[in-house]
Amino acid sequence: MQHYHYLFTGSGLASLMTVYEMILSGKFEDKTILLIDENTKKNNDRTWCFWDNSNQFDENVSKKWDVALFADATFQRDLKLHPYQYKMVRGLDFYNLVFDLISKQKNIHFANQKVVDFDELGNHCVVKTESQSYTCNKIFNSIYNPNLVKNQSKYPLLQQHFIGWFIKSKEEVFDKNKATFMDFSVEQKGNTRFMYVLPISSTEALLEYTLFSKDLLSKEEYENEIQNYIQKLGITEYKIIEKEQGNIPMTCYAFWKHNTKNTINIGSIGGWTKASTGYTFANTIKKSKALVAFLSKDTSPEISGSLSETDLRKFNKKDKFWLYDLLFIDVLSGRNDLGSTVFSALFKNGNPTLIFKFLDEETSFWEDLQVIWKCPKKPFLKVFFKRLLSF
Repeated sequence: MQHYHYLFTGSGLASLMTVYEMILSGKFEDKTILLIDENTKKNNDRTWCFWDNSNQFDENVSKKWDVALFADATFQRDLKLHPYQYKMVRGLDFYNLVFDLISKQKNIHFANQKVVDFDELGNHCVVKTESQSYTCNKIFNSIYNPNLVKNQSKYPLLQQHFIGWFIKSKEEVFDKNKATFMDFSVEQKGNTRFMYVLPISSTEALLEYTLFSKDLLSKEEYENEIQNYIQKLGITEYKIIEKEQGNIPMTCYAFWKHNTKNTINIGSIGGWTKASTGYTFANTIKKSKALVAFLSKDTSPEISGSLSETDLRKFNKKDKFWLYDLLFIDVLSGRNDLGSTVFSALFKNGNPTLIFKFLDEETSFWEDLQVIWKCPKKPFLKVFFKRLLSF
């Protein structure tokens, strides 16, 4: 069996971002690395968006917006994002960036195979695919196991699930300078449901029908709602250029407790998704940088191999933002119809820049209070006191 220092099961965002950061660090050139995935990442299968006030990944940003629209059934507001910009990265552009960089590294390889199992055997690990097996020193696993969350009741699980259509319309109905961040004017049907629109030009946009809820819908229901929204915009003729769909877990479950000395869970299975929003791109940038800095300690000749299982379990930790997310998920888990109410309370009179800074987990406690105070008090106090009794 071929042996590698580091092996990634899966080559999604978390794996590719971590390998990207490992290459940039220059500290892993003497380590052999293998990524295994049945998907060759040759298609544009998803779109990532994030707000940012720097130029990171700007070479792959296909569109930026300085203004974002928030709306519900009774009001709408243009959110001026300065100093942030809302940015869009197409999946294929990011895949090409990282795989092009990988192709120039002699120590990094990709295997187009399906992982069926992996295990630890003392001081090394074995990964099995449908056609062969590999051994390695450490596994970075990004294969999501929903049973970890479903088989417990302490931390509720919501899904951010959506279907999106990228369309080109006959009519010029889109404002290319304004993204629709959340439009809750669509019928809620007892859930948290909104439309998300990313305009590329006056006739081209990605429209996603999105829910934060426990249960998925039939494909027809998502697409019927997209068609209804297109009609509401006044579009009579259009062509679907691309389709995408996704299902992102929203939970505060402590995935990192499943980390061991030689197996580190990353991505959604590592708790890298922002639980209250489902945003992954910016969070993954932060987590991958932190992980590579953490791993760099283990490559240092002075302390090589000193990272313990306890260290790896502490790589992620519970903090104040974890608690805020937990209370939000608790509220929507018990009253899924309150999503529009909560977000509208935040964005109707709140400072958009401060809210995005808060969602980026970069605010002080005083700034936290300025955001939290905008939320409806009763549902959050109810779940807060219930949580106090469970801790």
